Amino acid sequence: MTVEGTAARKPRRSSKRTSASASAHANEPQLVQLLTPEGERVQHPEYDIDLSPEELRGLYRDMVLTRRFDAEATSLQRQGELGLWASLLGQEAAQIGSGRALRDDDYIFPTYREHGVAWCRGVDPTNLLGMFRGVNHGGWDPASNNFHLYTIVIGAQTLHATGYAMGIAKDGSDSAVIAYFGDGASSQGDVAESFTFSAVYNAPVVFFCQNNQWAISEPTEKQTRVPLYQRAQGFGFPGVRVDGNDVLACLAVTRSALERARRGDGPTLVEAFTYRMGAHTTSDDPTRYRLDDERAAWEAKDPILRLRMYLEKQGLTDAAYFEELETESETLGKRVREAVRAMPDPDHMAMFDHVYADGHALVDEERARFAAYQASFADGEVK
Repeated sequence: MTVEGTAARKPRRSSKRTSASASAHANEPQLVQLLTPEGERVQHPEYDIDLSPEELRGLYRDMVLTRRFDAEATSLQRQGELGLWASLLGQEAAQIGSGRALRDDDYIFPTYREHGVAWCRGVDPTNLLGMFRGVNHGGWDPASNNFHLYTIVIGAQTLHATGYAMGIAKDGSDSAVIAYFGDGASSQGDVAESFTFSAVYNAPVVFFCQNNQWAISEPTEKQTRVPLYQRAQGFGFPGVRVDGNDVLACLAVTRSALERARRGDGPTLVEAFTYRMGAHTTSDDPTRYRLDDERAAWEAKDPILRLRMYLEKQGLTDAAYFEELETESETLGKRVREAVRAMPDPDHMAMFDHVYADGHALVDEERARFAAYQASFADGEVK
């Protein structure tokens, strides 16, 4: 597997299937962009950064290894080792750029797809997989790296982030909080309530929306009449749209928003305009609602490829660097694969154990029925 990984794999498509047209975005507002899809460095009057060659190579490494881990997790799910997996394929720049903008004392509230941000916070990738295998509820201590456990309930983490940010502001801390969510979650009432409270209480929180344009099979055009970042205006705080496939721009915009929060100027909504290259989760089939030409157009904007082109054009890397990274990538994939296969199988009965503190007759009945169902198989195992 190459370091660019699976971005070039195209889904099958029937000619009878329809999709929201990619041309619908032709008249969208301009993005904050520092690195073009062709790997050309451009300037921005408000957001700009100056990174060392080492820092640039570090961002590239982060994205490559995150994609490799993500690809391995997808394969493991297809092999029956995981119950489900939510891929971040195509969203590496949004996650690594914003993740590297954070200070150690900032606190993160993720959804269930922030594998790149978890990587930036030092969370072992194998810990992420325990939950998707059904053997734990997260596998890491949120207090050890200020990275909360994954949140499955759509949009709920924005409320958690807002409350936490209000709390640290009262404590007199100069830390900031960031909440990740998707374009689909922006339609949830929890997100609107978070916007209201954060604005009224001037909470030091950044709302980072990864607009990958598809809430499962629902396109963004059917969820909003205006670009998502403009919603912030109605709540009284600024919003900005950034090229979510440009790791430099994501870093610069997020860093600026975090500094604004630390100064006591309140929340910011960052809309990282990107694209979900794969399925919503491994239970989804995007070929049923998306056209191949839409995906192909976004493959040309691949976040890893554009940074690689920039590094090569500037003479900041050589063949040995890419070969070494390829080796590291494969080593990571092997480690993840072996770790998952060494995990215990989920306890099928554990889901009944802590529903009620003192037990419940209905849960006992359900447990007995499920146990009988499992026992009905000749070899004692569910097939």
